[in-house]
Amino acid sequence: MKNSVLSAGYRVLSRSTLEKPATSALTSTSHFALALALASALTLFNGCQPQKLYKETRVMMGTFVEVVSPDERAPAIAFEEIKRIESLLSKYDEKSEISRLNKTGKVAASKETWYIMQKSKEFWQASGGAFDVTVGPLMNIWGFSNTQYKVPKRKEIEKASKRVGMDKIIFHKNNNVIEFSIPGMAVDLGAIAKGYAVDSAVKKIKAAGVKNCLINTGGDIYCLGNKFGTPWKVAVQNPRSQNFLSTMSMENSAIATSGDYEQYFKNRDEVFSHILDPKTGAPAKGGVISVTVIAEDCLTADALATSLFVLGREKGIELLKKYPPAKAGIVESDNEGQMVAVP
Repeated sequence: MKNSVLSAGYRVLSRSTLEKPATSALTSTSHFALALALASALTLFNGCQPQKLYKETRVMMGTFVEVVSPDERAPAIAFEEIKRIESLLSKYDEKSEISRLNKTGKVAASKETWYIMQKSKEFWQASGGAFDVTVGPLMNIWGFSNTQYKVPKRKEIEKASKRVGMDKIIFHKNNNVIEFSIPGMAVDLGAIAKGYAVDSAVKKIKAAGVKNCLINTGGDIYCLGNKFGTPWKVAVQNPRSQNFLSTMSMENSAIATSGDYEQYFKNRDEVFSHILDPKTGAPAKGGVISVTVIAEDCLTADALATSLFVLGREKGIELLKKYPPAKAGIVESDNEGQMVAVP
């Protein structure tokens, strides 16, 4: 992976180059911190000539989307493409293909929707079911789909779990129709759609001739090229404080983080994360509180981050080996960070 550096704050299990955390960094887990870090230095100086970064932030895909580039064309191109992808994949847009699939149980899929559903099936198979976009019924009963949080009864979980599983989706290859095999199923692409949207935006801006750009969609980040000849700096936040665990120098690579602190609720002092284990029907309890994945594309980083969180460290590392040269930083419940790099 070109110029990706795994840095201090983790115990390193590879030959990765180390560097000290930067004093000014971009954070992959805090939407606002990234914006503030960039806003503090949008105009940089090289000798006597000012160098300007163009930055724009919009609310899209249910989160903050930020585009930063020395090329003023980049934000408009990226936002237009992300908006198009959102119109296909958002479960909250009644006209989207995913919403129509969830409502009717069948949809004639576009090339993009077919592709992302096939990739979702690939990760489901590779992870042994830990990654599953059909968790919609479970997300609904826990209240993560509408923020009406509650701890469902065991019978509710058992009932919803019967409608979960990628093996319950029929893919008609002759006409690209996707169909649920049983009623009441629901697809939730929250663990993969943002990554795909970032990748699609990167392709568009590259096609337009943009050489350098950073796109951040709710913590799913792609670093294209560099920032005035030096790598982009991306910092990984400590999930239990406002400090950074590490800082990475990145060019032409993606990073995504999944953590139990991103969306959760408390009930009787117990914390319930939005990252569900499809096998138990409840929030994942694999001993992991945060996973950061670096990969060649954002879709892979996004999907692997969720998969590793659900699987836990040991099984997660085995999955990671299937996707070289991806690397993962795993923070466990004892707050000790461990960076794993698979050759």
